[in-house]
Amino acid sequence: MQRVLRSVSLGAAFAVAVTAGAGVFAQATQAPTDAPNPYETIDDFFKMPDGRTWGSTSAVDIAPDGKTIWVAERCGANRCVDAKGEPSSLDIVLKFDESGKLLTSFGKGMFVFPHGIHVDGEGNVWVTDGSDNLPRRAPGAPADAPLPPAPSKVIGHQVYKFSPDGKLLLTLGKPGGNQPGQPYDPASFQAPNDVLTLPNGEILVAEGHSDAAPSHRIVRFDRTGKHLGEFGKKGSGPGEFIQPHALALAPDGSLVVGDRSNNRVQILTTDGKFIREFHSFSRPSGVAVDRNGMLYVADSESGSVSRDPEDRTKVVRTEWIRGIRVGSPKDGKITAFIPDPQKDLRSGTLAAEGVAIDAAGNVYGAEVGPHKLTKYVLKK
Repeated sequence: MQRVLRSVSLGAAFAVAVTAGAGVFAQATQAPTDAPNPYETIDDFFKMPDGRTWGSTSAVDIAPDGKTIWVAERCGANRCVDAKGEPSSLDIVLKFDESGKLLTSFGKGMFVFPHGIHVDGEGNVWVTDGSDNLPRRAPGAPADAPLPPAPSKVIGHQVYKFSPDGKLLLTLGKPGGNQPGQPYDPASFQAPNDVLTLPNGEILVAEGHSDAAPSHRIVRFDRTGKHLGEFGKKGSGPGEFIQPHALALAPDGSLVVGDRSNNRVQILTTDGKFIREFHSFSRPSGVAVDRNGMLYVADSESGSVSRDPEDRTKVVRTEWIRGIRVGSPKDGKITAFIPDPQKDLRSGTLAAEGVAIDAAGNVYGAEVGPHKLTKYVLKK
Protein backbone atom coordinates (compact mmCIF):
# COMPACT_ATOMS: atom_id res chain seq x y z
CA MET A 1 0.00 0.00 0.00
CA GLN A 2 3.00 2.25 0.05
CA ARG A 3 5.50 3.76 -2.29
CA VAL A 4 9.20 3.83 -1.28
CA LEU A 5 9.17 5.63 2.06
CA ARG A 6 11.36 8.42 3.34
CA SER A 7 12.26 6.47 6.44
CA VAL A 8 15.36 5.73 8.48
CA SER A 9 13.54 3.06 10.55
CA LEU A 10 15.16 -0.33 10.98
CA GLY A 11 17.14 -0.24 7.75
CA ALA A 12 20.34 1.03 9.33
CA ALA A 13 20.10 -1.31 12.29
CA PHE A 14 19.09 -4.44 10.41
CA ALA A 15 20.43 -3.97 6.88
CA VAL A 16 21.18 -7.28 5.18
CA ALA A 17 23.86 -7.43 2.54
CA VAL A 18 23.14 -10.83 1.06
CA THR A 19 21.50 -10.56 -2.35
CA ALA A 20 19.38 -13.34 -3.83
CA GLY A 21 19.77 -13.89 -7.56
CA ALA A 22 17.01 -13.27 -10.07
CA GLY A 23 14.58 -16.12 -10.43
CA VAL A 24 15.25 -17.50 -6.95
CA PHE A 25 12.51 -19.45 -5.15
CA ALA A 26 13.31 -18.74 -1.50
CA GLN A 27 11.33 -21.35 0.41
CA ALA A 28 11.80 -20.39 4.05
CA THR A 29 8.82 -22.38 5.26
CA GLN A 30 9.53 -22.46 8.98
CA ALA A 31 7.43 -20.11 11.09
CA PRO A 32 9.86 -17.37 12.21
CA THR A 33 8.31 -15.89 15.34
CA ASP A 34 11.38 -15.50 17.55
CA ALA A 35 12.83 -12.35 15.99
CA PRO A 36 13.16 -9.46 18.46
CA ASN A 37 10.46 -6.85 18.87
CA PRO A 38 12.25 -3.49 19.12
CA TYR A 39 8.96 -1.55 19.22
CA GLU A 40 6.74 -0.10 21.89
CA THR A 41 2.99 -0.02 21.24
CA ILE A 42 1.15 3.31 21.42
CA ASP A 43 -2.62 2.77 21.61
CA ASP A 44 -5.28 5.48 21.14
CA PHE A 45 -2.79 7.82 19.51
CA PHE A 46 -5.10 9.15 16.79
CA LYS A 47 -7.92 11.51 17.73
CA MET A 48 -11.22 11.04 15.94
CA PRO A 49 -13.84 13.84 15.91
CA ASP A 50 -16.20 14.00 18.89
CA GLY A 51 -18.88 11.32 18.62
CA ARG A 52 -17.02 9.27 16.02
CA THR A 53 -15.31 5.98 16.75
CA TRP A 54 -12.90 3.93 14.69
CA GLY A 55 -14.29 1.33 12.33
CA SER A 56 -12.31 -1.18 10.33
CA THR A 57 -9.33 0.08 8.38
CA SER A 58 -6.87 -1.73 6.15
CA ALA A 59 -5.53 1.43 4.54
CA VAL A 60 -2.69 3.62 5.86
CA ASP A 61 0.10 5.52 4.10
CA ILE A 62 2.52 8.39 4.69
CA ALA A 63 2.66 11.70 2.80
CA PRO A 64 5.83 12.83 1.00
CA ASP A 65 6.74 14.99 4.01
CA GLY A 66 7.48 11.73 5.84
CA LYS A 67 5.29 12.55 8.83
CA THR A 68 1.66 13.13 7.78
CA ILE A 69 -0.52 10.01 7.99
CA TRP A 70 -3.38 9.23 5.61
CA VAL A 71 -6.02 6.61 6.44
CA ALA A 72 -9.17 5.28 4.75
CA GLU A 73 -11.66 4.18 7.42
CA ARG A 74 -14.94 2.25 7.10
CA CYS A 75 -17.39 4.61 8.75
CA GLY A 76 -17.28 3.20 12.28
CA ALA A 77 -18.13 -0.28 10.97
CA ASN A 78 -16.82 -2.56 8.20
CA ARG A 79 -18.82 -1.01 5.35
CA CYS A 80 -19.85 2.51 4.47
CA VAL A 81 -23.38 1.74 3.27
CA ASP A 82 -26.54 0.80 5.15
CA ALA A 83 -28.75 -2.25 4.61
CA LYS A 84 -30.42 -0.53 1.65
CA GLY A 85 -27.11 0.27 0.00
CA GLU A 86 -27.27 3.97 0.76
CA PRO A 87 -23.90 5.53 1.62
CA SER A 88 -22.84 6.91 4.99
CA SER A 89 -22.62 10.65 5.57
CA LEU A 90 -19.20 10.22 7.19
CA ASP A 91 -15.94 11.17 5.52
CA ILE A 92 -13.79 8.17 4.65
CA VAL A 93 -10.33 9.59 3.88
CA LEU A 94 -8.65 11.04 6.98
CA LYS A 95 -5.43 13.06 7.28
CA PHE A 96 -3.58 13.17 10.62
CA ASP A 97 -0.51 15.11 11.68
CA GLU A 98 2.41 13.57 13.55
CA SER A 99 0.74 14.29 16.91
CA GLY A 100 -2.36 12.26 15.94
CA LYS A 101 -4.56 15.32 15.34
CA LEU A 102 -7.08 15.09 12.50
CA LEU A 103 -6.28 17.79 9.94
CA THR A 104 -8.82 17.19 7.20
CA SER A 105 -11.20 14.58 5.82
CA PHE A 106 -13.25 13.93 2.69
CA GLY A 107 -14.82 11.19 0.56
CA LYS A 108 -18.31 10.94 2.05
CA GLY A 109 -20.89 9.13 -0.07
CA MET A 110 -18.31 7.69 -2.47
CA PHE A 111 -17.29 4.36 -0.93
CA VAL A 112 -18.71 1.01 0.10
CA PHE A 113 -15.59 -0.79 1.34
CA PRO A 114 -12.47 1.43 1.30
CA HIS A 115 -9.61 -1.01 1.14
CA GLY A 116 -6.25 0.18 -0.19
CA ILE A 117 -4.55 3.57 -0.03
CA HIS A 118 -1.47 5.05 -1.72
CA VAL A 119 0.02 8.54 -1.49
CA ASP A 120 2.03 9.38 -4.59
CA GLY A 121 5.15 11.54 -4.82
CA GLU A 122 3.09 14.68 -5.41
CA GLY A 123 0.97 14.08 -2.32
CA ASN A 124 -2.14 12.93 -4.18
CA VAL A 125 -4.17 10.28 -2.38
CA TRP A 126 -5.37 7.13 -4.15
CA VAL A 127 -8.02 4.87 -2.57
CA THR A 128 -9.57 1.61 -3.78
CA ASP A 129 -13.16 0.57 -3.09
CA GLY A 130 -13.33 -3.21 -2.79
CA SER A 131 -17.08 -3.86 -2.88
CA ASP A 132 -20.38 -2.49 -4.24
CA ASN A 133 -23.86 -1.55 -3.05
CA LEU A 134 -25.86 -3.53 -5.60
CA PRO A 135 -28.90 -5.33 -4.17
CA ARG A 136 -28.48 -8.98 -3.24
CA ARG A 137 -30.87 -11.68 -2.09
CA ALA A 138 -30.78 -12.59 1.56
CA PRO A 139 -28.73 -15.68 2.48
CA GLY A 140 -30.82 -18.80 1.91
CA ALA A 141 -33.36 -17.05 -0.33
CA PRO A 142 -34.43 -18.90 -3.49
CA ALA A 143 -32.39 -18.07 -6.59
CA ASP A 144 -35.51 -16.69 -8.28
CA ALA A 145 -36.58 -14.56 -5.31
CA PRO A 146 -37.05 -10.87 -6.20
CA LEU A 147 -34.06 -8.67 -5.54
CA PRO A 148 -34.36 -5.88 -2.99
CA PRO A 149 -34.79 -2.37 -4.43
CA ALA A 150 -31.70 -0.84 -6.01
CA PRO A 151 -29.95 2.01 -4.18
CA SER A 152 -30.41 5.54 -5.46
CA LYS A 153 -26.88 5.48 -6.89
CA VAL A 154 -24.65 2.49 -7.68
CA ILE A 155 -21.09 2.81 -6.35
CA GLY A 156 -18.15 0.50 -5.71
CA HIS A 157 -15.26 -1.44 -7.30
CA GLN A 158 -13.52 1.75 -8.37
CA VAL A 159 -10.21 3.51 -7.72
CA TYR A 160 -10.13 7.23 -6.93
CA LYS A 161 -7.33 9.77 -7.09
CA PHE A 162 -7.74 12.85 -4.86
CA SER A 163 -5.67 15.97 -4.45
CA PRO A 164 -4.40 16.52 -0.89
CA ASP A 165 -7.36 18.84 -0.25
CA GLY A 166 -9.90 16.28 -1.44
CA LYS A 167 -10.58 17.30 -5.05
CA LEU A 168 -11.40 14.28 -7.20
CA LEU A 169 -8.79 14.14 -9.97
CA LEU A 170 -9.30 10.72 -11.60
CA THR A 171 -11.59 7.69 -11.41
CA LEU A 172 -10.65 4.22 -12.65
CA GLY A 173 -13.29 1.58 -13.41
CA LYS A 174 -17.04 1.73 -13.83
CA PRO A 175 -19.47 2.11 -10.88
CA GLY A 176 -20.43 -1.31 -9.54
CA GLY A 177 -17.54 -2.97 -11.36
CA ASN A 178 -17.52 -6.14 -13.43
CA GLN A 179 -20.51 -8.22 -12.41
CA PRO A 180 -21.38 -11.85 -13.33
CA GLY A 181 -23.55 -12.11 -16.42
CA GLN A 182 -22.65 -8.63 -17.65
CA PRO A 183 -20.21 -7.60 -20.40
CA TYR A 184 -16.64 -7.71 -19.11
CA ASP A 185 -14.58 -4.52 -19.16
CA PRO A 186 -10.82 -5.14 -18.76
CA ALA A 187 -10.41 -1.56 -17.52
CA SER A 188 -12.91 -2.11 -14.67
CA PHE A 189 -12.64 -4.21 -11.53
CA GLN A 190 -14.18 -6.75 -9.21
CA ALA A 191 -12.73 -6.07 -5.76
CA PRO A 192 -9.65 -3.91 -6.36
CA ASN A 193 -7.35 -4.44 -3.38
CA ASP A 194 -4.58 -1.89 -3.75
CA VAL A 195 -3.14 0.79 -6.02
CA LEU A 196 0.40 2.01 -6.68
CA THR A 197 1.93 4.65 -8.94
CA LEU A 198 5.33 4.26 -10.57
CA PRO A 199 7.96 6.96 -11.18
CA ASN A 200 6.95 7.10 -14.87
CA GLY A 201 3.35 7.88 -13.88
CA GLU A 202 2.02 4.42 -14.65
CA ILE A 203 -0.71 3.14 -12.32
CA LEU A 204 -0.96 -0.44 -11.05
CA VAL A 205 -4.14 -1.86 -9.49
CA ALA A 206 -4.19 -5.26 -7.77
CA GLU A 207 -7.48 -7.15 -8.07
CA GLY A 208 -9.00 -10.25 -6.48
CA HIS A 209 -10.09 -10.19 -2.83
CA SER A 210 -11.13 -13.80 -2.27
CA ASP A 211 -9.87 -17.19 -3.41
CA ALA A 212 -13.08 -17.55 -5.44
CA ALA A 213 -12.74 -14.14 -7.12
CA PRO A 214 -13.13 -14.26 -10.92
CA SER A 215 -9.90 -12.36 -11.50
CA HIS A 216 -6.49 -12.36 -9.82
CA ARG A 217 -4.37 -9.85 -11.72
CA ILE A 218 -2.53 -6.54 -11.71
CA VAL A 219 -4.00 -3.99 -14.12
CA ARG A 220 -1.88 -1.28 -15.77
CA PHE A 221 -2.93 2.27 -16.69
CA ASP A 222 -1.04 5.29 -17.91
CA ARG A 223 -1.02 8.53 -15.90
CA THR A 224 -4.24 9.69 -17.58
CA GLY A 225 -6.13 6.50 -16.74
CA LYS A 226 -5.82 4.89 -20.17
CA HIS A 227 -5.89 1.11 -19.86
CA LEU A 228 -2.54 -0.41 -20.92
CA GLY A 229 -3.00 -4.08 -20.10
CA GLU A 230 -2.49 -6.47 -17.22
CA PHE A 231 -0.29 -9.25 -15.91
CA GLY A 232 -0.81 -12.26 -13.71
CA LYS A 233 -3.57 -14.85 -13.41
CA LYS A 234 -4.92 -17.16 -10.76
CA GLY A 235 -2.35 -19.74 -9.75
CA SER A 236 0.65 -20.48 -7.55
CA GLY A 237 3.40 -20.37 -10.13
CA PRO A 238 5.89 -17.54 -10.64
CA GLY A 239 4.05 -14.32 -11.42
CA GLU A 240 0.66 -15.87 -10.65
CA PHE A 241 -1.57 -14.82 -7.76
CA ILE A 242 -4.31 -15.90 -5.42
CA GLN A 243 -5.44 -12.67 -3.78
CA PRO A 244 -2.78 -10.11 -4.76
CA HIS A 245 -3.70 -8.09 -1.70
CA ALA A 246 -1.01 -5.38 -1.40
CA LEU A 247 1.59 -3.55 -3.48
CA ALA A 248 4.78 -1.63 -2.73
CA LEU A 249 7.77 -0.36 -4.67
CA ALA A 250 11.32 -1.18 -3.55
CA PRO A 251 14.18 1.34 -3.86
CA ASP A 252 15.68 -0.73 -6.70
CA GLY A 253 12.49 -0.28 -8.71
CA SER A 254 11.15 -3.79 -8.21
CA LEU A 255 7.51 -4.45 -7.37
CA VAL A 256 6.58 -6.14 -4.09
CA VAL A 257 3.29 -8.07 -4.15
CA GLY A 258 1.59 -9.45 -1.08
CA ASP A 259 0.24 -12.68 -2.65
CA ARG A 260 -1.97 -13.46 0.30
CA SER A 261 -3.57 -16.83 -0.33
CA ASN A 262 -0.30 -18.19 -1.69
CA ASN A 263 1.22 -17.21 1.68
CA ARG A 264 4.14 -15.50 0.01
CA VAL A 265 5.67 -12.21 -1.02
CA GLN A 266 6.61 -12.03 -4.68
CA ILE A 267 9.27 -9.67 -6.03
CA LEU A 268 8.57 -8.82 -9.68
CA THR A 269 9.55 -6.29 -12.27
CA THR A 270 6.91 -3.60 -12.70
CA ASP A 271 5.74 -5.30 -15.90
CA GLY A 272 5.22 -8.63 -14.10
CA LYS A 273 8.39 -10.61 -14.66
CA PHE A 274 9.25 -12.89 -11.73
CA ILE A 275 12.43 -12.20 -9.74
CA ARG A 276 12.08 -14.06 -6.43
CA GLU A 277 9.58 -15.06 -3.74
CA PHE A 278 9.59 -15.53 0.04
CA HIS A 279 7.35 -17.47 2.39
CA SER A 280 9.17 -16.26 5.51
CA PHE A 281 6.95 -13.18 5.86
CA SER A 282 3.91 -15.42 6.44
CA ARG A 283 0.47 -14.56 4.99
CA PRO A 284 0.77 -10.99 3.64
CA SER A 285 -2.18 -8.64 3.95
CA GLY A 286 -0.09 -5.45 3.81
CA VAL A 287 3.38 -4.61 2.50
CA ALA A 288 5.59 -1.53 2.74
CA VAL A 289 9.25 -0.82 1.96
CA ASP A 290 11.35 1.89 3.64
CA ARG A 291 14.06 3.95 1.93
CA ASN A 292 16.73 1.58 3.22
CA GLY A 293 15.10 -1.32 1.43
CA MET A 294 13.67 -3.09 4.48
CA LEU A 295 10.35 -4.83 3.93
CA TYR A 296 7.46 -4.63 6.43
CA VAL A 297 4.72 -7.25 6.02
CA ALA A 298 1.46 -7.37 7.97
CA ASP A 299 -0.14 -10.79 8.55
CA SER A 300 -3.71 -10.40 9.82
CA GLU A 301 -5.09 -13.86 9.00
CA SER A 302 -2.79 -16.76 9.92
CA GLY A 303 -4.46 -19.13 12.37
CA SER A 304 -7.81 -17.34 12.10
CA VAL A 305 -9.13 -16.57 8.61
CA SER A 306 -6.75 -18.88 6.73
CA ARG A 307 -8.43 -22.18 5.88
CA ASP A 308 -7.45 -25.56 4.50
CA PRO A 309 -8.37 -25.43 0.77
CA GLU A 310 -9.60 -29.04 1.01
CA ASP A 311 -11.66 -28.40 4.16
CA ARG A 312 -12.83 -24.81 4.57
CA THR A 313 -13.99 -25.50 8.15
CA LYS A 314 -10.40 -26.17 9.25
CA VAL A 315 -8.25 -23.25 10.42
CA VAL A 316 -4.63 -23.60 9.28
CA ARG A 317 -1.30 -21.86 9.82
CA THR A 318 -1.79 -21.94 13.59
CA GLU A 319 1.98 -22.32 14.00
CA TRP A 320 2.39 -18.80 12.59
CA ILE A 321 1.78 -15.85 14.89
CA ARG A 322 0.03 -12.91 13.26
CA GLY A 323 1.77 -9.55 13.31
CA ILE A 324 4.19 -7.34 11.39
CA ARG A 325 7.44 -8.92 10.18
CA VAL A 326 10.43 -6.82 9.12
CA GLY A 327 13.14 -8.23 6.92
CA SER A 328 15.11 -8.12 3.71
CA PRO A 329 13.42 -8.46 0.31
CA LYS A 330 16.79 -9.75 -0.93
CA ASP A 331 17.07 -12.93 1.14
CA GLY A 332 13.82 -13.08 3.13
CA LYS A 333 15.55 -13.04 6.52
CA ILE A 334 13.29 -11.74 9.30
CA THR A 335 15.05 -9.30 11.62
CA ALA A 336 12.18 -7.90 13.69
CA PHE A 337 8.66 -8.97 14.58
CA ILE A 338 5.73 -7.10 16.16
CA PRO A 339 3.41 -9.90 17.34
CA ASP A 340 -0.37 -9.78 17.54
CA PRO A 341 -1.25 -9.32 21.24
CA GLN A 342 -4.33 -11.51 20.60
CA LYS A 343 -2.29 -14.34 19.12
CA ASP A 344 -4.46 -17.09 20.63
CA LEU A 345 -7.70 -15.95 18.96
CA ARG A 346 -8.75 -18.23 16.13
CA SER A 347 -11.48 -16.33 14.25
CA GLY A 348 -11.67 -13.08 12.33
CA THR A 349 -9.19 -10.69 10.79
CA LEU A 350 -6.86 -9.61 13.59
CA ALA A 351 -3.76 -7.45 14.07
CA ALA A 352 -2.59 -5.09 11.32
CA GLU A 353 -3.83 -5.57 7.78
CA GLY A 354 -2.29 -2.39 6.40
CA VAL A 355 1.18 -1.12 7.34
CA ALA A 356 3.15 2.10 6.86
CA ILE A 357 6.43 3.60 8.13
CA ASP A 358 7.15 7.30 8.61
CA ALA A 359 10.47 9.13 8.26
CA ALA A 360 11.21 8.78 11.97
CA GLY A 361 10.91 5.00 11.78
CA ASN A 362 7.50 4.79 13.46
CA VAL A 363 5.31 1.94 12.21
CA TYR A 364 1.53 2.20 11.78
CA GLY A 365 -0.81 -0.79 11.67
CA ALA A 366 -4.31 -0.43 10.21
CA GLU A 367 -6.53 -3.04 11.87
CA VAL A 368 -9.77 -4.44 10.44
CA GLY A 369 -11.02 -6.67 13.27
CA PRO A 370 -9.94 -4.59 16.27
CA HIS A 371 -11.21 -1.34 14.63
CA LYS A 372 -8.17 0.82 15.24
CA LEU A 373 -4.97 2.35 13.94
CA THR A 374 -1.98 1.51 16.13
CA LYS A 375 1.36 3.32 16.30
CA TYR A 376 4.62 1.53 17.11
CA VAL A 377 7.78 3.43 18.10
CA LEU A 378 11.31 2.12 18.46
CA LYS A 379 12.21 1.45 22.07
CA LYS A 380 14.86 3.74 23.55
